[in-house]
Amino acid sequence: MMTARGFRCLAAIGVASLLSVPTALAASPVGIWEIEMRDSRYSVELCGAAGTALCGTLIWLGNGADSPDNLPYLNTLMIDHAPQTGPNTWKGDLHIYGQSAAGTITQVSEDQITLRGCVFGIICKTYQMYRMAD
Repeated sequence: MMTARGFRCLAAIGVASLLSVPTALAASPVGIWEIEMRDSRYSVELCGAAGTALCGTLIWLGNGADSPDNLPYLNTLMIDHAPQTGPNTWKGDLHIYGQSAAGTITQVSEDQITLRGCVFGIICKTYQMYRMAD
């Protein structure tokens, strides 16, 4: 039979173990992000009726990407209303310079997002995006 003192000790251990469990990333994906090649920047925001989908608009081209072929994509959606599928994860269509792919967007830290797009489910490419300083 457990004594009151034993119960309090067990309860204290339980609370301490809960406090030591890592919590999910609480950072917001909202902001300005630059792709790893440093040739394009995107404004990322929460969108959709519930405000939980992810949208990302191409807002800047430079370092060689600002060619006549790419300029028509300026101010268009790259991440197109991707619904949230879990903590810090969204899935939806990615539009990159006229090509569309099924994509997964994962915020891996406060300042890094991983984009993975696949065409036909077999040809995949992964990009890193980094938060721009305010």
